[in-house]
Amino acid sequence: MDDPWREVEVVWREDGTFLGMNPKKATVQMGSAEGKPGISPMEMILMGVGGCTGMDVANILKKKREPVEAIKLRVRGKRVEEYPQVYSEIEVEYLIYGNGIDPKAVEQAIKLSEEKYCSVSAMLRKSVELRWSYQILALEVIG
Repeated sequence: MDDPWREVEVVWREDGTFLGMNPKKATVQMGSAEGKPGISPMEMILMGVGGCTGMDVANILKKKREPVEAIKLRVRGKRVEEYPQVYSEIEVEYLIYGNGIDPKAVEQAIKLSEEKYCSVSAMLRKSVELRWSYQILALEVIG
């Protein structure tokens, strides 16, 4: 990795929202305005955990040639009442869709992501209790 720094821009808009943009010009709206729902910064942290570990698990299962058709993650966080109201617990539920998927392969992929590869989990684990669970579901259950 030549340059370890990563940079994004976050710009305040007149409607009170903030627009986040990465160098490739992908954007995300933080805060709601004019009837358009936005994502809160704390929700973005949960999405970051889900995206990071989800990519890891998908890639590991693909390399293992598991017959995965789809993956959905449900990520929830419990915040403390005192300000700054940080997360004290985060739970990640992996919903793995496909027929004939080996549960041991799923467990190994999740463990590798959570303990070795997912940088978001590694960073949060220092201050947040992280837990995970998974379900393997038949393809016709996707909803």
